[in-house]
Amino acid sequence: MLMNIISCKKLSISLLLCMFFSYSFAYNFIISNNCPFTIWPGALAGAGTPPLPTTGFRLDAGQSITIPSVAGWSGRIWARTGCTFDPSGIGSCQTGDCGGKLECSGLGATPPASLFEITLGTGDNKDFYDVSIVDGYNLPMVAVPQGVNGGCNATGCLSNLNMGCPKELQVVGGDGGEGNVVACKSACEAFGLDQYCCAGQFANPTTCQPSFYSTIFKNACPRAYSYAFDDGTSTFTCKANDYAIIFCPMNGVKRPNEASTTPATRPTEESKTRKFAGVASSSNIFLPLPMLIVLLISLLYL
Repeated sequence: MLMNIISCKKLSISLLLCMFFSYSFAYNFIISNNCPFTIWPGALAGAGTPPLPTTGFRLDAGQSITIPSVAGWSGRIWARTGCTFDPSGIGSCQTGDCGGKLECSGLGATPPASLFEITLGTGDNKDFYDVSIVDGYNLPMVAVPQGVNGGCNATGCLSNLNMGCPKELQVVGGDGGEGNVVACKSACEAFGLDQYCCAGQFANPTTCQPSFYSTIFKNACPRAYSYAFDDGTSTFTCKANDYAIIFCPMNGVKRPNEASTTPATRPTEESKTRKFAGVASSSNIFLPLPMLIVLLISLLYL
């Protein structure tokens, strides 16, 4: 009798654990690097939501990694470029730096940086998500809902804004200011004026209108946030299991501080074993080719 009770308790505990993990890790972010160079993605959780299992890591060209999340999670994900870290994870990045550490650990991206922002719904509530270049731009990126019931929109910015960035917004990489444009500032960061920052008397949708600079961003990336009140065409809702976040989706971005615009032709590096709990790494291509083609066409023409 006692053994039966113990067995039942063990079974109950096992079922509860299974239910907990199936609920807790109901979502995944599949982050892929299609750039011809290494990037260092970072993540910042919003207030009141737990951090992801990793908040900063290296991702070589051709690699992808799956990071689990939980219902109700809110935060942002971005990519850093031109990073150097010592064995203890201390260093710096040319763009998107988060306090000079490999693991961002509660610190956000130093502008300019392209951002994926999301709030995952709980229960039957939908997710809200967007790609924002309000804080400037460093890399093209797209976000694709996966495992959905019904239609959901991909969003993002396919264009390489660094190539057409106005001189007054350019961030140039390389020692002594010599090199290529590695990021494009927002007008707010570049000039600090309320009319560009939607602050002061411009802190509402009526008085803060698109500027000359935000219009450049919007024309290049129609689905991305271009200024603070650009909600109507830039915020999307969905109920999805996973979100694929792809940096350099068209693989047409030059390697930092190199003049060539030709994608790297070196073999894809072998994936490294990830030590983050619940995180899976892969060097496989991120999306089936037909899906990627449909995605790119929809973003270019819609």
